[in-house]
Amino acid sequence: MKKLGIMTALLVALVAPTMVRAEHLATVLTGYEETPAAVSTHASGEFDATIDHDDDRIDYKLTFSGLQGTVTQSHIHVGQLSVTGSIVIFLCQTSANPDPTGLAPQCPQEGTVNGTITAANVIAGSQPPQQLAAGDLGGVIVAIRASAAYANVHTNLSPGGEIRGQIRVIGR
Repeated sequence: MKKLGIMTALLVALVAPTMVRAEHLATVLTGYEETPAAVSTHASGEFDATIDHDDDRIDYKLTFSGLQGTVTQSHIHVGQLSVTGSIVIFLCQTSANPDPTGLAPQCPQEGTVNGTITAANVIAGSQPPQQLAAGDLGGVIVAIRASAAYANVHTNLSPGGEIRGQIRVIGR
């Protein structure tokens, strides 16, 4: 009986860490993180997300307000701090800038967008040296965990992005 108890405890110790692997992600978006030059704007935003424990889904909430221009699109890019990177996931789209996958929700002028990202949402990176393929959610998650991904919101006045924030893992 004692052996059964020890084996059960060992099994629980081995399985529990994999069951509790969901990760919380977040960032604050400001104009001062935009590249190649900071944007002087009163706009702000927040990106909050969770990578599920199987690494096959990211549930997110993007909130923004005070943008000077009209929102044209929002994305996750793969790129380290202060570097412009490839668009890999649309967080929201507009009729003028549609998500090639057709899966992203419509962008509001301000407010909150909620969504779920799966491999179907991932588009190929536009910068070949980054070697990011369409559908490679695992590659995007690796970049996020390495602090090499950011969220931003683009506007007509700042087509490269009006606000941006480097995505960080902030908890499990």
